[in-house]
This record gives sequence, C-alpha cells and structure tokens, in this order.
Amino acid sequence: MVLFVVFIVTIGYIYGKASESGLLFAGIALLLAGTTSIGSYYFSDKLVLATSGAKKIQLKDNPALFRIVENLCIGAGLPMPSVYIIEDESANAFATGRDPKHAVVCVTTGILHKLTKVELEGVIAHELSHVKNYDTRLMAVVAILVGFIAILADFFMRSLWFRDRDSKAGAIFLVIGIVLAILSPIVATLIQLAVSRKREFLADASGVLLTRYPEGLASALEKIALDRVPMRSASNATAHLFIENPFNRKQHTHWFSSLFDTHPPAEERIRILRSM
Repeated sequence: MVLFVVFIVTIGYIYGKASESGLLFAGIALLLAGTTSIGSYYFSDKLVLATSGAKKIQLKDNPALFRIVENLCIGAGLPMPSVYIIEDESANAFATGRDPKHAVVCVTTGILHKLTKVELEGVIAHELSHVKNYDTRLMAVVAILVGFIAILADFFMRSLWFRDRDSKAGAIFLVIGIVLAILSPIVATLIQLAVSRKREFLADASGVLLTRYPEGLASALEKIALDRVPMRSASNATAHLFIENPFNRKQHTHWFSSLFDTHPPAEERIRILRSM
C-alpha cells in the first residue's frame, strides 16, 4: 500500500513536470491519495452495502444463517459481524468492513436456496477468513486508489489544453506523462486484480483451516461457478469482493486473459481444495 501511494505521487510529479508545476501537482496527488485512502478506510463498507441493496438481518429473520455465522466466529475467535442478505437469485456472497469489529458478511438469497448447510458453512468460513486476514480493508483501499489513478490521468490529459504551446520545458516529461496517462490506470487495475486473486487463495485455505472440511467449500464453488443467473446488484467496482465473479464465469486458459480476472479460475481453486 505504501508503494501504491508512492506510485501515485510519482505519477503526479511527472504530470506536474510535464505541465511545468511538478511540486504542486505532486503535493495535490499526495493530499488526494491520503484523503481518498482515509475515506475508503471508514466509509467503503457503507457504500458497498448501499449500492448492492443489502438488508441487515437479526437472529429471528434467518436463524439457520445467523447460527452458522455465529458458530464459525466462535471457532475463529472473531466478534460476531453484522449479517446482511441481498434479494438476488444469483448465488454469491461477500464480506466487507475495515476490521473484525466493524465486519459485515453478506449473502444472496440465491446462495441460501442453492447450497446445502455444509456448503454454506464453507462459503461463510471463506468470507470470515477475509475479515480475519484484513482483506476487506486492503481491497477497499486498493479499489479507491485505482479509481484515483484513473481520475489523475484524466485530469492531466485535460490540463494539456491549458499548457503553454511555445514552452520547450518538460518536453521529455510531457511524453512520459502522456504514456503514463494511458498505461497507469491499466497497470493499477492489474495490480488490484493480482492482489484480489492472491487473497482469494489465502481465504480458501484459511476457511478450510476453520471448518476442517475442504469438500464443503469445493462443492460450493462448483455450484456457484455453474450458476448462470446474472447478479443484478453487483457492479465492476464491487465484483472483486464476492466469493466468485458475479459477471463473467467463463474460465480463461490464456495467461493474458487471466490477468484481467478478479478471481482465480474456479477449477484451480477446487483442485487445490480437493488436494488438501
């Protein structure tokens, strides 16, 4: 995360040199990067829940789900998170929140209807592992920073209209800045997706460590991957949070295509789980 912020400031400095105001541009980049990181730290979970249409439930609303979450939290040594349900027939789930004390576990009605109790336990254990490993906080901040890099690149390209056309200063930085304006959002997104894929593998392993039953999660992933019902309440900004990509569930075999996946291939995750 420190390197990510340094990356943003470096880009800001190059943009600034290209527009003959390097230190000012870098300062603004640092200020905005810090502000957006702090904002995402405290409010990203509320934004995700609001945009997905999730509704908070209590024990009386769904005792079976509530007890599964409660029992797994006891086993993991975690405080009880808030439990939410999304009215959506697509089978999926996610966790969010900046730390275990402010965590949220959310499932769709589709996953409640389509999975057995053991499979649902595997999914909830996976999501609680994201909470315990602080993945929810990490990915929320990364998502905000990726968006900020895209905004910064757009700001730089628009600022070129006001640049002194006769100035020879910063010509090299201008070329580098234009190249970075094109490539930096792509690079930042690839970093985000790579981090997301690694954390999914970690959550799979941590979830199995909690349930001691790899087949539960493996069987759940099989059903979720085969579920072709599109998820209405998800967006590209939140896709990485879910246990499986809510949009494109086709598995890529080409390494270049897989760079743009939010999740590792379901087949690979299942193979690893069944080898435990």
